[in-house]
Amino acid sequence: MANDLPFVTGDDLLGRAARRRLARSARVSSWDQTGGNDDGFTILPGERAALADLEGPGRITHLWLVAACRQVLGPGLLDPTEAGTMLEIDNHVGVNWEVNDPDFYRKVVLRMYWDGQEHPSVVAPLGDFFCVGHSLPDTFASLPFTVSVKEDERRTFGGRAALNCYLPMPFARRARIEVENQGEAAYIQYFHVDYELSPAPPPDDVLYFHASWRREDPCAGWAPEVQVNSPETRVTNLDGAGNYLILETEGAGSYIGCNLSVAHLQGTWWGEGDDMIFVDDDTWPPSLHGTGGEDYFGQGWRMQRNAFPFSGSIVHEGEVPGYQVSYRFHLPDPVRFSRRIRVTMEHGHANHLADDWSSTAYWYQTLPGPSLDILPVQRRLPRRPQLPPDRPGTRRVPAGLDQARAALLRHRDERWSAFQAARAERIQQQADATRARQAANAEQARKIRADFLESLR
Repeated sequence: MANDLPFVTGDDLLGRAARRRLARSARVSSWDQTGGNDDGFTILPGERAALADLEGPGRITHLWLVAACRQVLGPGLLDPTEAGTMLEIDNHVGVNWEVNDPDFYRKVVLRMYWDGQEHPSVVAPLGDFFCVGHSLPDTFASLPFTVSVKEDERRTFGGRAALNCYLPMPFARRARIEVENQGEAAYIQYFHVDYELSPAPPPDDVLYFHASWRREDPCAGWAPEVQVNSPETRVTNLDGAGNYLILETEGAGSYIGCNLSVAHLQGTWWGEGDDMIFVDDDTWPPSLHGTGGEDYFGQGWRMQRNAFPFSGSIVHEGEVPGYQVSYRFHLPDPVRFSRRIRVTMEHGHANHLADDWSSTAYWYQTLPGPSLDILPVQRRLPRRPQLPPDRPGTRRVPAGLDQARAALLRHRDERWSAFQAARAERIQQQADATRARQAANAEQARKIRADFLESLR
């Protein structure tokens, strides 16, 4: 009789691949369409590039990005028209002299548009979207996001990293993903956008992915000079007014979490504030009221350095004094709302601290979503504990210098000018190739969709 029972595979993460689906898997990427190995997009300052422009129905299943934004500090020995615009050679060798822009994770903006909406449903600095807070990456693994950082660049501003996102992003008619370079140097972007096409639009109960970044620097604390947990902070907060705002939106949907980056300026403890999540018509108390920042992020007795599937601390203040980056994902316990939601957290008990807070909220909701915006680039730059090093450049030969040394300095300046011109020419060539690849990627995606639809007939 047991053989008469139906064979069952679940529709969960592990069982999904064992079920037959009428779908077509595909990818759009930055691959070198000439057949060479120049596999990155080059995006000039002030320009945008489309990483994907897809016709639906379908859903994005995975994002992988590797990026760099190189600042060249002096002339290299290799011809940039031959060597490219990014070298994996340590500066101490003397062959090249370049560094990653330490702020580029905040200068590059990621946007996503669904179904022809004029305003994006995702707006965030590239790094913060992938939980790289303060432009300070470290290796971690959660269920929806992973980051892998070069070992010698962990917890360094602008460190090189591989970024992954596995959150599903359904769309009915069109999906467009863009990056914008709001920095001063050329931006190099390697990427995969994996997706699958479906023959029919998603059901009515399928929601659209959203993400939004915001910052308060500093938060409006009423007594930042008062020590955390001291008698002077023992006041009541019975309305949530003045809390740090993580998310506020109208519609129906599910809040699925956030990452939070704090630069703590007092030197004690930043996380004594409670989370308060107001759902639909909540007044007081809210539907969800927590007991402290560390508790919201799944920890206790302050924070620990860990990375669990749904909560953790990526950058810990014990390793980088004054800096904290933590995450909490409500994937098994989404916060449902039918009309509106407001996600907040106290900055210090009853909001007495005035620290630098920034966060990325993630949620699914009906369209049209809110009209999202982002702070200008100068107000996004992370705090750094020390000033950047002096940038060398062309200098006049000091008076009284002997002829041999003066000739060497003049030669260096001439070589620097020639190097800059050659590198600018190479970058322009790569930027032109990037624009052509965007059009070719869109055409290839249209062909894949046409072939899929034809196969259904």
